[in-house]
Amino acid sequence: MRFSVSIPNFGDFADPEAVAVLAQAVEHAGWDALFVWDHMVHEKRLVREIADPWILLTAAAMVTSRIKLGTMITPVARRRPQKLAREVTTLDRLTGGRMVLGAGLGDPVDDEYGAFGEPTSRRVLAERLDEGLAVLDRLWSGERTTYEGKHVTVRDVMFRPTPVQRPRVPIWVGGRWPNLPPMRRAARWDGAIPMMSGAWQAEPPPLDEVTAAAKFLQAARAEAGLEDEPFDFVVGGSSPDGAWPVLQQLAEAGVTWWDERMPFGELLDNADAIRRRVDQGPPTLS
Repeated sequence: MRFSVSIPNFGDFADPEAVAVLAQAVEHAGWDALFVWDHMVHEKRLVREIADPWILLTAAAMVTSRIKLGTMITPVARRRPQKLAREVTTLDRLTGGRMVLGAGLGDPVDDEYGAFGEPTSRRVLAERLDEGLAVLDRLWSGERTTYEGKHVTVRDVMFRPTPVQRPRVPIWVGGRWPNLPPMRRAARWDGAIPMMSGAWQAEPPPLDEVTAAAKFLQAARAEAGLEDEPFDFVVGGSSPDGAWPVLQQLAEAGVTWWDERMPFGELLDNADAIRRRVDQGPPTLS
């Protein structure tokens, strides 16, 4: 099992320098990755200070050499996939192949989409997400690409250079468990980030939920003929420092990454609080 830290792209972390400092601490303390949220306004009534996640990740990339970096998650449906392909490729090359793209619909839909005149139908957004992921995959191949979808069109385009990672930058798909469509989508790509009960509280995810999600993903991967391909299963929450017995159970259930998250509340975007947790180092299996 590997260990990551997730931070919002708002509050204290709207400052790229703060993210760079934290990224150095994450790497020094022995964690394996730093992931950044991708919000435009989050909850617009709160009027948060918010930064672009790709600039934040660039700041982190410039001061680290080992940890993986990525978004958790990018709402692909509100992005132009050709622009996203360029951004992720550039960062993958800058980092020497350390990028991960977390993808999903994104929330809250009314604020993140509707406030800008974008569709708010989850069916439409799911269609745009699927088409966007397909186009990313094809553009990252470096081969000539033509794609005619319901929402996305690419006509005879070749993107060079390609990402360092082949056949593509890993795509991990997020969604709320037990909603099955996002997990079926995740099974077609490189990893799943199911949001479990209590995922943003100071408690571990329920083991029965984790086990059920793992079994579903395994079956969906087999149905797609991908059961022998590498696949990451990410769960998270807020853990104590030191050994944590439940981690062994999670690993046995198939979890490959533990993602450390501050609980929702006043410490969610507090750089000092997150730094204290980071400096304690990742939890260990017991």
